[in-house]
Amino acid sequence: MKKLIFFAALIMSLSACRDDKKTTEEDPRVEGTEFDSTGVEAPDGDPKNAQTNIEKTYPATLQTVFTAHGGLDHWKKMNNLCFEMKGKNGLETHTVSLPDRKTKIETKDWSIGKDGKGVWLLKHDLGYEGNPVFYHNLMFYFYAMPFIISDPGINYEAVAPTELDGKLYNGLKVSYDKGVGDSPEDEYILYFEPDTNKMVWLAYTVTFKDQKKSDDWHYIKYDKWQDVNGLLLPEKLTWWNVENGKPKGEKMDIKFDKVTATETMLDTEVFAKPAEAEYVQ
Repeated sequence: MKKLIFFAALIMSLSACRDDKKTTEEDPRVEGTEFDSTGVEAPDGDPKNAQTNIEKTYPATLQTVFTAHGGLDHWKKMNNLCFEMKGKNGLETHTVSLPDRKTKIETKDWSIGKDGKGVWLLKHDLGYEGNPVFYHNLMFYFYAMPFIISDPGINYEAVAPTELDGKLYNGLKVSYDKGVGDSPEDEYILYFEPDTNKMVWLAYTVTFKDQKKSDDWHYIKYDKWQDVNGLLLPEKLTWWNVENGKPKGEKMDIKFDKVTATETMLDTEVFAKPAEAEYVQ
């Protein structure tokens, strides 16, 4: 029975991602809701503060990066993002509703989702090893760079040109206001080419567990891109080893297949918690 429920949900998710005529009439990004035009909650849930974030001016350098990747306005038109990738336990299908950031990740052994009430986990034969709350949007966040750092509650700071793996890049450091997201103490540095303004490296810290600032930087190289409905999104991400605080030699890579980004509004049922799933803290 568990397998029947899982495969029924999988078919619903995949058909929703690839049928751009399947829409709902409600768009949560309308005036007066808790969501702004990027589709995430204002830092304190106040629509007025969300509106303030809509009108914020991004640093000129960041705007050039957005433009190089297809444009922030074009990204904001998209209502869903879907992709497949090979995780540590096999093939994963990721489905994201961009306006409200509901998510679902499906594998043959488990499913994780966020339905607006919380993060849920559905275990199959082998179960899931890890923290579902930490993982439910982790790969989406890395994948949606650089557009994801247009979210409200984010602060930007230019960094000096930095040499990484023998080349010089411009950089922009990203930090978060208190209470924004699951790990507001996380920091990122986006490195991009001076001539093309395309993103090449992402440095990041992980603070989910202890919620304290960290100087332990990790590095991902974004060196292979693909055109997805007019947006330049990653085809492959490569994690590097770190030596003396800088990337030194490739560690592992993840390829992304069957990527779609469309204006289709996905039905809420796609992300609904199955009866046999449980909410997790």
